[in-house]
Amino acid sequence: MTSMDITATSEWAALARHARELQAAGVDLAGLFETDPDRPGRCTSTAGELVIDWSRHLATDETVELLLALAERAGVAARIEAMLAGEPVNVTDGRAVLHTALRTPAGEAVVTGGVDVAPAIAAERERMGAFVRALCSGERRGATDLPIRTVVNIGIGGSQLGPAMAHEALAAFRSGDLECRFVSNVDPAALAAGLDGLDPAETLFIVVSKGFATAETLANARAARDWAAPVLGFEAAGRHFVAVTANRRRAVEFGIEPYDVFATWDWVGGRFSMGSAAGLAVMAAVGEENFAAMLAGMRTIDEHVAAGPAASVPTLLGLLSVWYRDFWGIQTRAVVPYSQRLRLFGVWLQQVIMESNGKRVRLDGSPVGCDTAEIVWGGPGTDSQHSFHQLLHQGTTVVPADFIVLARPDADVVGVAGAAERHEALVANCFAQAAALAFGSPTAEGDPHRELPGNRPSTVILAPALTPSVLGQLVALYEHQTAVQGAVWGINSFDQFGVELGKTLADGIAADLQAGTAPADTGHDPSTKSLLAHYRRLREL
Repeated sequence: MTSMDITATSEWAALARHARELQAAGVDLAGLFETDPDRPGRCTSTAGELVIDWSRHLATDETVELLLALAERAGVAARIEAMLAGEPVNVTDGRAVLHTALRTPAGEAVVTGGVDVAPAIAAERERMGAFVRALCSGERRGATDLPIRTVVNIGIGGSQLGPAMAHEALAAFRSGDLECRFVSNVDPAALAAGLDGLDPAETLFIVVSKGFATAETLANARAARDWAAPVLGFEAAGRHFVAVTANRRRAVEFGIEPYDVFATWDWVGGRFSMGSAAGLAVMAAVGEENFAAMLAGMRTIDEHVAAGPAASVPTLLGLLSVWYRDFWGIQTRAVVPYSQRLRLFGVWLQQVIMESNGKRVRLDGSPVGCDTAEIVWGGPGTDSQHSFHQLLHQGTTVVPADFIVLARPDADVVGVAGAAERHEALVANCFAQAAALAFGSPTAEGDPHRELPGNRPSTVILAPALTPSVLGQLVALYEHQTAVQGAVWGINSFDQFGVELGKTLADGIAADLQAGTAPADTGHDPSTKSLLAHYRRLREL
């Protein structure tokens, strides 16, 4: 297939010309507000329960008009519509991209490849619910008939980042005495920490891997089985494992009973999969009702996006990211949630954005003519104010920032002494950081060291509270921003071939290490041979 070079269009040229004019004129946020008293109201939008203030961006009404024209020329609306309709928009894999189908209301058809997949989604959701009910009631027990006390989720990437983030974010909604832990890193220290203090007879493992072939996940799963087997016996240990995968055969070969294998599908990418059975540990922790509320929150944003680019907040935010990346030369975005329980949100978002849009060729394989993707980083406020905010305010690199803040503290901490006052201090810090970035401060008593130049853009996302629905809305807000960016650049946001080569090379190096092959006898590059030699020397010390 052929794809448009968006950089060769008149809409791209118009935006480039507009950006040069603003930069030459020294566009100034303080001046934009001064000449436009209605700017805060006009540049504050709602999506579901989210109130999104994007007034502090280096953008005018003309900027927005030109960005929307670019989106129309790039066919953003058609691309999103095709995605929602189940068309194979993941062209390199020949697959549909239907994570949005996971949150479709019961009774509504979702057709891809001529097949309505909604019944399969509903059936798997019911299986998840039945499993969680049995687990939490004590009906589902271990091999020695003891109840399960701890669930350990073993997965990596999308099989861990989203579920772990959601589990922590929804701590106030966890029910019962079931503890959930997450293990991803192949470093033995990660599994050791995940198993610390646990009894194999009261522990259940959820192994999440779409192809049931992910090296890190299977290494940890085998090690966990070896940990349990001396206590339970090898065969009995199998009763303490369930799988989430699209490859049932491999899971059964591992020793997991067929009825303990939960399905995922090739049209759900790992980084978009937390609404599938990949979120089984989350459902176990917070219950079916809260899990359903999270999905309903995602659906709220899906419906908002389906209304069209001009009405879609994720579309506008995605376009603003394109504006900075390609017309201002800004490479990075900071995400700062003023919520301790959203501290993993930015880590999850790194995969969603950078794995999706870190691409260098268009859909037809031709090179892109512009920069793609953002480097996403950040951390929770107020901690981040005492680490990287110095760079945000006075550094030579301009970093647009997303601030996420909640109107009410988490329900389970409202009784803590001083909670209301401390939460208001949190909100005050968030609002103050956005204001300081935008408007800065004059030179203090002629001391340039104290000057904050301002004119640094940011978005403030305000929600009533960190509920399951609000978390779902935040997740979908960024998922759709990512898809919009990819549609503008004409790239495939839904494959990830860039992660494969390193894995393949690692397999060969690992084989050499296990075989004790001398570096000179391998086909590795000179630097790798040198490192192997140093490794063997240090290992023998």
